[in-house]
Amino acid sequence: MGRILALDVGEKRIGVAVSDETATLARPLTTITRASRREDFGRIAQLAAEQRVECVVAGYPRSLSGAEGPQAQRVRRYVEALAQGLSVPVEMWDERYTTVAATERLRDAGTRRRRDRGQLDAAAAAVLLQDYLDARRSTLMDTEGLTKDEIRNTEYE
Repeated sequence: MGRILALDVGEKRIGVAVSDETATLARPLTTITRASRREDFGRIAQLAAEQRVECVVAGYPRSLSGAEGPQAQRVRRYVEALAQGLSVPVEMWDERYTTVAATERLRDAGTRRRRDRGQLDAAAAAVLLQDYLDARRSTLMDTEGLTKDEIRNTEYE
């Protein structure tokens, strides 16, 4: 397994997180201030190359009922366009509750939300990525009968 980059795409900023080399732990990486698609996509491609990622996971902001609202439609179109220019696969992942979880974690760490909005976006991307990594690991355990240690030590081509 290799690193995975996660994106929390908002209207003004994109929170970015990255996994470790074993795709076990997620950490906030940076926040990109949105400009044009061309500039955004170039910065994301640069980060993907610098971090040597095997794929990119973008948050899919469905409504609480699971329906695709206007924001989810905008993000889906944005991510579909992004995927055309990246050399690694791009996947969308349900991001419901990630900002709430990130806000709670930052609040517990003593961070002020209004002043550190960019930090919140990167933290939300890390929550999204950790959820994705945990689900992926759980699926491997269920489908292949592997233990956590076996998954951690498995090389995938």
